Amino acid sequence: MLEQAIDVFIKPGEFYFGDKEIRIKTILGSCVALTLWNPRLHIGGMCHYMLPTSNESKKELVLDGRYADNAMKLFMNAIEKTNTNPADFEVKMFGGGLQFERASGRPAINVSEKNIEKGRQLLDDYGFTLKSQHLGGIGYRSVIFDLKSGHVWVRYVENSTEK
Repeated sequence: MLEQAIDVFIKPGEFYFGDKEIRIKTILGSCVALTLWNPRLHIGGMCHYMLPTSNESKKELVLDGRYADNAMKLFMNAIEKTNTNPADFEVKMFGGGLQFERASGRPAINVSEKNIEKGRQLLDDYGFTLKSQHLGGIGYRSVIFDLKSGHVWVRYVENSTEK
């Protein structure tokens, strides 16, 4: 009998960490998703952050997954509970597509690039190695991450700016 995965859909700002029974899904525009997978334990997770950094002057009691820096802290908390370390995980990064353009054809606000840069910096700071990525462009992505196999499927839809 085939094992059936439990689908978990995460929205912008959400984070999920689980085991081989789970398949995590999300849809990305300018946001970025990081997937972490431990091939030995078949555990891992996904975050879907919207902005690079939280307001560091405001000390929050609860980590807010809308921000890359807080999402990474959520990952580190989950990893600590499993008695593993960043080197044990395969990391993949997705998203950061431009969504809004001015009439000039240039981005109105390029939060996409800032999200990508911050994600790469945080991965490096915490000792993770990026295995693969699908980033940038003009459009959105649908992402499915299977925690049993570690496979990630991406469907990229490019927005056409031609009229």
